[in-house]
Amino acid sequence: MNQQKKQNNSVAIIMMILLFGMISFVTNLAAPMGKILKIQFEVSNALGLFGNLGNFIAYAIMGIPGGMMLQKYGYKKTALIAIAVGIVGVFIQFLSGGAGPSIAFVVYLLGALVAGFSMCLLNTVVNPMLNTLGGGGNKGNQLIQVGGSFNSVMATLTPMLVGALVGEIVKGKTQISDVYPVMYIAMGIFALAFIVLYIVQIPEPHAEKASEPLGNLIKGALKFRHFILGSIAIFVYVGVEVGTPGVLDLWLTSKGNGGAGISPTVSGFICGTYWFLMLIGRLVGASIGGKVSSKSMLTVTSVVGLILVALAMFSPATPVSIPVLQTSATGALSFGLTEVPIYALYLLLVGFCTSIMWGGIFNLAVEGLGKYLAAASGLFMVLVCGGGILPAIQGWIADLAGYQISYWVIFAGLAYLLYYALIGSKNVNKDIPVD
Repeated sequence: MNQQKKQNNSVAIIMMILLFGMISFVTNLAAPMGKILKIQFEVSNALGLFGNLGNFIAYAIMGIPGGMMLQKYGYKKTALIAIAVGIVGVFIQFLSGGAGPSIAFVVYLLGALVAGFSMCLLNTVVNPMLNTLGGGGNKGNQLIQVGGSFNSVMATLTPMLVGALVGEIVKGKTQISDVYPVMYIAMGIFALAFIVLYIVQIPEPHAEKASEPLGNLIKGALKFRHFILGSIAIFVYVGVEVGTPGVLDLWLTSKGNGGAGISPTVSGFICGTYWFLMLIGRLVGASIGGKVSSKSMLTVTSVVGLILVALAMFSPATPVSIPVLQTSATGALSFGLTEVPIYALYLLLVGFCTSIMWGGIFNLAVEGLGKYLAAASGLFMVLVCGGGILPAIQGWIADLAGYQISYWVIFAGLAYLLYYALIGSKNVNKDIPVD
């Protein structure tokens, strides 16, 4: 019996890790699409990031319903619904490429919103299940870091694929249809995952029905100070994670407003390095997660991130060479040195810091919640909308005051994460019954 349980858990872990990758692949399509939207529809940086905003604002709409679905239908059914919704969302984005000029932008934003519903549902399933299957605590955080590693692989590929497909940005030529192959891949991954997940047996760690109404469970979760502050931390963290490379991509490709004028293909590979560094960081996090506390990991990475962002804001645009994947004149991939402003190097290194923050924050925020975990997960997902709101604010500031000034948004976010690690994450409500 124990052997069968271990096998079922292994299959469940593998599936959750694969779904973690799907979340990243589709989510990270939105930010690099900003440079296409800017040119095709002749909009500002802030409006160019509206696709990203639509993707993440879906979390604010779907977070609590996602928790309700998880409680009512369980992990497997909720994941299957999420995948089906994801196929619809990406397909709507695909349709925007052939829509008329007057409605194409709106159709794309609708697709990004629907895809965001899917990502929210998948996150609602994946994180608590990995944390539970890992046994909670440091081990639960360690398993989330493993899932995050695969998440980073997919995140690394997405901006590179978009950059390679777009090539040189040309007014009147660059458009959404240029990235159709990425959308085909996304829909194919979704379809395959749906079939596999439908076939395999997935254990339900919290299959037992809660004896209390959902409203009471939500109110119960909100009694925990460390959970409330942790939800805010996730709002801030996802904004930092997405805004740092997303606005950098716009900064590097812009020929005005202090931009570097780098081609979208090269910029895509440069920003892909950010997600590659997140992969390295998550591999390190997975290897030490069972020994080092989430609080310590979040504290150190927040401090280092603050230093790097400060250097990026106050350093001159001195050119430096960094090793990145790039394309040759014949279209072949190669690994070599590319010259970038030094601020880009500092911001890319922030990826190493943000790599382990998600797992650490989630682990700290839900620790000790017991029966409130499923409801708390839905509430937690609501605040992921920060990944759309903060980059949009940052893009708006970049339009008004310049790209360098806009990174004060990132600096302030990292400062809050440091506060949460040191003070806000302490569970001061241990007297609340959770059984």
